[in-house]
Amino acid sequence: MSLVSQNPGVSVIIPCFNSAKTLARALDSCLLQTEAAQIIVVDDGSQDASAAVAKFYSLKDRRVELVQMPENGGPARARNRGANFAAHSILAFLDADDEYQPGALATAALYLRNTPRQAAVRFSADFSDFPADLRAFPDFERHADIMSDTVASTLVIQRATFLALGGFPTDEVFRRYGGEDSALSNAIIDIYGCYRLEARKGVRVNYHPGSHVALYFSRAGGAETPFDEHWATTEAIQQFVARARTAMSGTAESIVDRA
Repeated sequence: MSLVSQNPGVSVIIPCFNSAKTLARALDSCLLQTEAAQIIVVDDGSQDASAAVAKFYSLKDRRVELVQMPENGGPARARNRGANFAAHSILAFLDADDEYQPGALATAALYLRNTPRQAAVRFSADFSDFPADLRAFPDFERHADIMSDTVASTLVIQRATFLALGGFPTDEVFRRYGGEDSALSNAIIDIYGCYRLEARKGVRVNYHPGSHVALYFSRAGGAETPFDEHWATTEAIQQFVARARTAMSGTAESIVDRA
């Protein structure tokens, strides 16, 4: 049995780029989670006080650790880097401007332990912080469901599965347009399936102007998506899922068994 598999609890990974204003809120929400045995802040070349905030919290609580990227590489690389430092068999990802609701990780971890053949589980997300004009369009709730099954902050996954899939894809197209979380989500669903905990919202996804989630809702509400961007991200997602499916063919069950 590996050292990782012997360690109970969840390793939470927080990618952080110039998020000093919101990082404390995200960390506070993690520290309230009894299952958060390790909280890894990956500073992705921030120019603000993000690293100082993380260091301050690491002095307050030994569960908090700071990992610093040598240069800015984008959220996918930061999340993958954090996963390499994870000491626990279950991973959770939280963006630095989001926050967990009380008891969320305990519910997710219990589900994965009681259903060991499940590779991953999702929270339903609370988007109530988003502007009223975005939340007012008729299909908002349907698109909120789509985002609950997509954004990184709702994902809790067996570490062995995450590593076997290769983590979040780091193709340049995702760095430019976003969509790395959609690619990983599609691969997980295609190979394993993924249950969503719908009884209550497990994570609050806060509005951040210019974020890929905010842009998605704007386009869902009627804003036009440039054709080149749509084509490039769709093709990249399909290619990643195909690569994952090929790599994992016939091994999905054994990966979950080792998780």
